[in-house]
Amino acid sequence: MRKLKLQGFNNLTKTLSFNIYDIAYAQSAAHRKEYIEYIDEAYNADRLTDILNDVADIIGANILNTARQNYDPQGASVTMMISEEPVASEAISNAQSPGPLPEAVVSHLDKSHITVHTYPESHPDHGISTFRVDIDVSTCGRVSPLKALNYLIHRFESDIVILDYRVRGFTRDVHGKKHFIDHRIDSIQDFLSRDTREQYQMIDVNLYQENILHTKMMLKEIDLDEYLFGVGKEAYSDAEQRKISTQVKKEMLEMFYGRNISRRARQ
Repeated sequence: MRKLKLQGFNNLTKTLSFNIYDIAYAQSAAHRKEYIEYIDEAYNADRLTDILNDVADIIGANILNTARQNYDPQGASVTMMISEEPVASEAISNAQSPGPLPEAVVSHLDKSHITVHTYPESHPDHGISTFRVDIDVSTCGRVSPLKALNYLIHRFESDIVILDYRVRGFTRDVHGKKHFIDHRIDSIQDFLSRDTREQYQMIDVNLYQENILHTKMMLKEIDLDEYLFGVGKEAYSDAEQRKISTQVKKEMLEMFYGRNISRRARQ
């Protein structure tokens, strides 16, 4: 795509919002308590800050300020203010291609910000525990939040991912013409790596005329051992394992579709 010559600063705001869910089965009250404590430790404010530092680096942003907070009884928040890095223009790309994988809290940015909030919780009776993390990456200028997609999805080992991307406002070129988007985008999926697309069932709901794109992602296959907290599969009979698998899949479907699913609807 040819470069657009602007009259002044690029005033477009690009916002990428995540809801990421992780699911576990913890049979006893003690195991559920241990799961919440584990999540609180694994994703406390300091560790979340490290993740957001990586995000800022991936998208080519300069960190101006960071604020962080751990909550009682559980949860944490980080807000990071960022600005565009003073780098050569060719170093920042909005092209429809995947960003890097992981291996390859309020802060004041002058024009952009990244926030993260965590919400661990558990079902009072049925052993299901969940961890939700909400992430917003909002940028102005040439910085694009889309390059952080693969890193964040893999970093949180996500079972369900709900993604929203929106470009707001407009910017003028040197002739005074308004431009309401400065890059091509057909689907958020185009910014995901091949292995990510193969692992997840995905659906899009896009409003191109409003520059709003929405993608839902759900793991295609589950290994029950990866969802059991406190004990392994050997602690359960075959019948119990089937029951737990059904509970985990039901939880995933309800998150994916955003509504409670009755037994009759699943049959």
